[in-house]
Amino acid sequence: MKNSASIAIETPAFWGKNYELIDSGGFEKLEQFGAFVVRRPEPQAVWQKSLSEEFWASKANAYFKKEKGSNERGVWEVKKGVPDKWFMPYQSETLDLNFKISLSSFKHVGIFPEQASNWEFLAKNIPLLKTPKPKILNLFAYTGGASLACKQVGADVTHVDSVKPVLSWARENMEVSKLDNIRWMAEDALKFVKREARRGNFYQGILLDPPAYGRGPEGEKWVLEEQIDDMLRSVKEILDPKEHILLTNVYSLGFSTLVVENLMKGIFNVPEKAESGEIFLNDEYDKKLPLGVFYRYLYQS
Repeated sequence: MKNSASIAIETPAFWGKNYELIDSGGFEKLEQFGAFVVRRPEPQAVWQKSLSEEFWASKANAYFKKEKGSNERGVWEVKKGVPDKWFMPYQSETLDLNFKISLSSFKHVGIFPEQASNWEFLAKNIPLLKTPKPKILNLFAYTGGASLACKQVGADVTHVDSVKPVLSWARENMEVSKLDNIRWMAEDALKFVKREARRGNFYQGILLDPPAYGRGPEGEKWVLEEQIDDMLRSVKEILDPKEHILLTNVYSLGFSTLVVENLMKGIFNVPEKAESGEIFLNDEYDKKLPLGVFYRYLYQS
């Protein structure tokens, strides 16, 4: 059995002063997004905070409070001067992107900063593909950080998400990043992949970041544990057998690195240099906040 390297990866420092995890604990996190500080729930932060409640309350420009009986929905308490939206740049040696930040009713703000590690992996490996203008498929693509990264390094990108307002958000991110010609698909991800397989279409890269639970545009139910195996087997049918990049990222309290490794090794011809592990963010007090399990590799025959 071929082995992959299991590692923990801190998100790159290319955010600079634009993003910072200030503190974490008490099932919350305190983050700087551009000019404003946001306080919101974080189920992984089971430890105690390093800073006082008084500091958190005074520092946060916006505070998300969950509705009773809900793990996701809630309302924001916003201090005076916080706009409906603002923008935050990301700049590295390869990438120069911009993102709209806005406060949603599901505690999200439009960006997952830890995913910059996966963007850098894509920016490094897409140019190594021999296929001119490789076709990349981004599933459960949200507001498009990975789509923008792939597009900026010359890929032909198809972006699939089931929520139309999220697609509009991703398009706005594309425009403020001075990119164009991403293909937008308001689709159920699994249905889209199976249809592409029937059509005989192939991609040189597939990215998927599925939620624990979700709904498609026509109410299709998604439960990660029940459908991830089918999804990955369907993805295999549309991967270019000669060369491809595959990147899977999962944020679910029930999924360990070993679970994802077993899935991937049981389905794909995984190269020895595959990488797997956890992505985390460090707060100012060196507490490491885990924010996803990833598996990624470049395959060339």
